[in-house]
Amino acid sequence: MADFRIRRAASQDFPAIRRLIRQARINPMALDWHRFVVAVDDGNRLLGCGQLKPHGGGITELASIAVLPDYRQRGIARALIEDLIATAPRPLYLTCRSSLKSFYEKWQFRALELPDMPPYYRKLVRAMSMVGKLFMRDERLLVMALK
Repeated sequence: MADFRIRRAASQDFPAIRRLIRQARINPMALDWHRFVVAVDDGNRLLGCGQLKPHGGGITELASIAVLPDYRQRGIARALIEDLIATAPRPLYLTCRSSLKSFYEKWQFRALELPDMPPYYRKLVRAMSMVGKLFMRDERLLVMALK
C-alpha cells in the first residue's frame, strides 16, 4: 500500500509547491496552484506535485513534475503523471531533458522533431539550443507529445 495519496492542490499548498519547484530547478514561471495535483503523506505534507499548464492555441503541457529527494523511487512521480494524463486533452505536450526520454515513453509520449512542434515549442527549443549549451552540458531539451 502506498504511503501517499494524490489530491487536487489547495491554496495552502502553494508555498510548498513553489519551494519544491525551485528546489528541483525547473521552470518557476506561471505557477498557479489551481492547475496542480499534489502527493501528500498521512500528515498532509507535500511530497510531490505536477500540473497541466495551458498555453495559447489550445496547447496543454504536462509540467512541474517534482518529488522531494527523500521520496523519489517510490512511485510518486508515476502516480502524479497518471492522474494528470487521465484528465488531460490530447495532444498533451511536455518538455524535458533528453535523459528523461525513456521515462516518458512509458506513457507513450514521443519526441517531436522541430517541424512537428507547435510554434511555442519551436521558439523554446531554438532559444534553449543557444542558452542550454551553457547549462545543460550533455543534455538537450526535448519536446514530447502524447496523441
